[in-house]
Amino acid sequence: MIPTDFLPPALGPQRTFALVAGVERYDISHRWNLRGPARDALRFAHWLTGPAQVPPANLRLLLSPLDEPEALDWPDSPAMAALRTAYRPATEENVKAALLDELPQCDGDLLWIFWAGHGYLGPRQELMLPCSDARPSQIRHLNLDSALRWWRTDLVKHRSFPLQAALVDSCRVDAPRDARWNFGSTDYGGGSSVPGRRQFRLYASREGEAAQNDAERGAGRFTEALLAELGGRSVRESVGGLPVAARSIHRTFRELRERGEGWQLPQFLVDRDWDACSFLDDDLTAVALPRAARLDQQAWDGLGALFEGRALPRCAYEAYAWAFKTAGCTTPVGGGLPGDGLLDVVQDLDERQGGRGGMPLAVPFVRFLAARAAVTGDAAGDAEWAGRLKDWVDATLERLALPVLPPPPPPARTTVVHVGLEPPPDGGPGFRARMWLRGERTEHIWESQGAPVRLDTVREELLRQLALIGAAPADGGGAGPQAPGGVDRIEFHVPYELLDTDFDQWPVPRGPAGRHRALGLLHQVVVRCPQERADTRAEWHTSWRWLCTRGGRHPEAVRVVEEAEVTDALGMELAERPAPACVLAHTTSAPHAGLLEAVLEGGVPVAVWRRGGGTPAPPLLDLLAPAGPDGRPDPGALDVLTLPARVREVRRAAAGAAAGAARAATGDGQRPAGEDQLVLLWDDPDDIPGSRSLA
Repeated sequence: MIPTDFLPPALGPQRTFALVAGVERYDISHRWNLRGPARDALRFAHWLTGPAQVPPANLRLLLSPLDEPEALDWPDSPAMAALRTAYRPATEENVKAALLDELPQCDGDLLWIFWAGHGYLGPRQELMLPCSDARPSQIRHLNLDSALRWWRTDLVKHRSFPLQAALVDSCRVDAPRDARWNFGSTDYGGGSSVPGRRQFRLYASREGEAAQNDAERGAGRFTEALLAELGGRSVRESVGGLPVAARSIHRTFRELRERGEGWQLPQFLVDRDWDACSFLDDDLTAVALPRAARLDQQAWDGLGALFEGRALPRCAYEAYAWAFKTAGCTTPVGGGLPGDGLLDVVQDLDERQGGRGGMPLAVPFVRFLAARAAVTGDAAGDAEWAGRLKDWVDATLERLALPVLPPPPPPARTTVVHVGLEPPPDGGPGFRARMWLRGERTEHIWESQGAPVRLDTVREELLRQLALIGAAPADGGGAGPQAPGGVDRIEFHVPYELLDTDFDQWPVPRGPAGRHRALGLLHQVVVRCPQERADTRAEWHTSWRWLCTRGGRHPEAVRVVEEAEVTDALGMELAERPAPACVLAHTTSAPHAGLLEAVLEGGVPVAVWRRGGGTPAPPLLDLLAPAGPDGRPDPGALDVLTLPARVREVRRAAAGAAAGAARAATGDGQRPAGEDQLVLLWDDPDDIPGSRSLA
């Protein structure tokens, strides 16, 4: 028996769901037909709705009997009468609808999968269960191994079905290697694995063995033994005792085999119980394994009040990753947060194993939020909320006798010069310009006066301000502006028609002998267009927050757009979902041909393209993304949040690769060819100083 505290507290009939299938008749050939599986499925459904008291609406019953359904021995109960009118044929379409569409949307704790019928092993030893509409040209089937992998991922409703049991009364013989047996290739895919989900698999036979069916009695021997073990048990009793029942069934069949009365031996596909501990070794199961510390009810009550109405803060993924680091654990692979709310994240952390010190992972997560909210307001709150979070951490550490937590790291300090440009209200030449410096604080450092100015004037003033910032004391004292160690990034807030301008190529005096360097080699240089996002502000903010809460990495974060995809509908397509948050343009036309209009209409905050059009060589993905396991660039491994620094690295690499003579030949003002022409659109909606119009 598994410890009762391992089972979900609310586990019971109302939170139990099941797929129950019995297949006796197959379209492929009358030689496939067999008697018994439909009756076995009915008996298992009768146990679920009888002793286990599961509502019939929670069952998906699929039957394809040899005879008319009325000829089956339907148990006499109101629940089974309801199922008699609700069951469906066991076709592939119905199986997939029930198992991959309907049941994943339910809110439950336990999923039963019971299947009786034929079973075959594919080339990779996956268990393929033919459906009633199996035909010679296409043996439609359920790939049970692929389905169970799918059920462990986040494609199933979050926090639902932590316990899943598959009980299969079928053969497990190799499928004939014959062209007439066309099973094809079936894989249901899946998302990211969800921690805490446990699967228990019990098969009627081992690999290469047939399962015995008593055609005269219309019953499978495995189902007989299984139902005998389940008896009159409730849901909680049956789940808790399932490992013990599995061993008992195994002993029964072993005795039959020794007496020469049977040949099959049921197999536990994985010799683990619900707690992921071996249950085939009596000595191991006798050892009480330590459990990770978890939050108590008082802690959960406090978090419920603290997190009510709070959106995920921008620093949520940093807090999530730091919780694992401070506990001495490895951050889950794949990146991103496990849910869309703060309580979802804490629930995920609380279900995971902590470090050796017994620290619940949720505590350092909240500690990080408190520290970041206190110094930056980044945690969607203020100093008062930060104080309440810290009080919760202090009280929880003391009440649960937890070890001392180290202080979270301070937020990374990035010094940015913002250059705002707006066309004059009368539409004449020139621009109204303003500059801000953002470091430890944000301050206005320059604004054009009088008539609109040309870009040359803006460049000269920018160089003057950069020189002043570099000459200021490191502590920010003196008359000059603050100088927290130099300028990291320069952001040009520009109207749409200036997005393709070569700001990154502006020459900057550097060193002796009148040498000049491109601005984009010395600093991160990006362009922004926030004033063009009035109609898609919601999509823009949502996409950026989605990116931040996934740590900048996600398989869907980056999309490479080819020439043929730039249509009038592209913008609406990009606006449908938060992803992608970054577009890499592999187009031959200049951006004004439609690409950037779609990016802005779609609310996409980040984009990279080649200035003036023309497909970049090598492709942008090759330049920016690290290689995946197959050696090819992996979009999911690209950290979008580091793109300003990564683009500067690419520019510097291109400059370093050019010969000195070729570089000198560009003194006439022409740009060097190649990756120096990259343009990065970087629109962070949370960092837009000076929203007041310059007009």
